[in-house]
Amino acid sequence: MPLYIFQHPETEETTEVFFHMNDDNKVYFDSDGVEWRRVFTTSQLSQDTQLDPYSKKDFVNKTSGGGTMGELWDRSKELHQKRVEKEGVDPLRKEYFDQYSKERGGAKHLDDPSS
Repeated sequence: MPLYIFQHPETEETTEVFFHMNDDNKVYFDSDGVEWRRVFTTSQLSQDTQLDPYSKKDFVNKTSGGGTMGELWDRSKELHQKRVEKEGVDPLRKEYFDQYSKERGGAKHLDDPSS
């Protein structure tokens, strides 16, 4: 159900009201019978075609909307490949492997290419 914003004609107070997509009249009247003006805004939707492969924040924002664990792993792999294409090596993966080894007294991760 879409959210619509209405503004009181005198006090300029705003309120948000949900309407069904198929509702013909998207008009809001308060308890006093005053008709509020609808506020038209630009769409806040965007298509993320460019995602910073180094940003943890971008990754969390992109994957927080739901989906399966497999989709999350696929997205992670895509970003890994972008980092490799840019630098020849994935610095985040290298950092992870270095930290893994440090915490385990020099033992290498099974996927660490330097082992």
